[in-house]
Amino acid sequence: MNVYDSRRMADVLRPLGYAEVDTPEDADMMILNTCHIREKATDKVFSEIGRLREHKKEKEARGGKMIMAVAGCVAQAEGKFIMERAPDIDMVFGPQTYHELPEMVLKVTGMIGRPRIVNTDFPPESKFDRLPEENSSQGVSAYLSVQEGCDKFCTFCVVPYTRGAEFSRPVQDVIDEAKKLIEAGAKEITLLGQNVNAYHGTGHNGSQADLADVIHEIAQLPEIERIRYSTSHPRDMSAHLIEAHGTVQKLMPFLHLPVQSGSDKILKAMNRKHGRDLFFEIIDQLRALRKDIVFSSDFIVGFPGETEQDHEDTLDLIRRVGFASAYSFKYSARPGTPAANMTGLLREEVKAQRLQELQDLINAQQYAYNLTFQNQVIPVLFDRKGHKDGQLLGRSAFMHSVHVNAPDSFLGQIAPVHITRPAPNSLSGDLVLSEPLPQAAE
Repeated sequence: MNVYDSRRMADVLRPLGYAEVDTPEDADMMILNTCHIREKATDKVFSEIGRLREHKKEKEARGGKMIMAVAGCVAQAEGKFIMERAPDIDMVFGPQTYHELPEMVLKVTGMIGRPRIVNTDFPPESKFDRLPEENSSQGVSAYLSVQEGCDKFCTFCVVPYTRGAEFSRPVQDVIDEAKKLIEAGAKEITLLGQNVNAYHGTGHNGSQADLADVIHEIAQLPEIERIRYSTSHPRDMSAHLIEAHGTVQKLMPFLHLPVQSGSDKILKAMNRKHGRDLFFEIIDQLRALRKDIVFSSDFIVGFPGETEQDHEDTLDLIRRVGFASAYSFKYSARPGTPAANMTGLLREEVKAQRLQELQDLINAQQYAYNLTFQNQVIPVLFDRKGHKDGQLLGRSAFMHSVHVNAPDSFLGQIAPVHITRPAPNSLSGDLVLSEPLPQAAE
């Protein structure tokens, strides 16, 4: 979501004469786009500000000017604090105000004394209604935001407070943007939202549409070969959406479905509004429709009140489901959330031990799954160059990172790859060609 937002900020600023650069040296503006999910996010923001501040000082020493801004969810939650602690910051603005960037920039650059701006409002109008058309190329694999915000109010989460209530874009707006992405070369689209499967936008006939309706619409676009969506909530895995996994072949057989815990007691304390049995039921239904589908998830270890049995329940869920990958974290309190006031806090060493046990299990499952691809031929979408000369990187249908030696002409293409070296976190292999590649002239 932050990558998508950063690109939309670039679109907003382009009419003012700004263009993206790869390095901060001599830039006219630096925007630090932030996320509040991870532990110590605010501290990391100030550390990054300290690092970037030097570029601003160097430019000002040469008589130039550089705007420094902090955007995103940390800006939303800590705007005034950032301004107090970091005097070099000119603008702080939240995720719902990106369409107001031109006005903010003009105020900062055009008025005497260069006033500093804090903009963390939730405007009544949707920012999507006022953002310019997507015109920054994302390449062959593109993000498309269809939903923002969350109404679930999990007790550990800041998203409802930093991103606001759930909002879904109209279906036609989504399709129009998808066509723009296609014009820029997209073959794969990932639909984004803080709670993307809660999508409930206006359909073509004025009725309410769900995420499955959007997926079916995008699947009708012939240029799109792959569709994904993230991030989901188990409570919003409707029968219609589950069915789409069995009927829409362009919908990739990889689903990120955060569960957070395998303990019903902890899930209730988290206010997740589902239990472990519902999660198992969803997994079984999806596997019945799509035999090759695999899953990733999120887990929080050491939530207040978590016992050894609760932890074992989570390990049991992992063993029963079997994951291709997962994100896992030690619980850390977010100020302003209900969980921040809970008792029954666990010692750090206990949380660390449980996290290690969980990650060891997930890593073993991931590697075992990757090993099943040994000597298989799978289609890979090549979307970027590798770190080594002559190497390309791509994605399998199952979200593997795949390394292959291949010419740049394969960038943006889907090609068959014979997997020869499965690794714990990626796959490597060789192109399967119907005819040999032309040899370079000596």
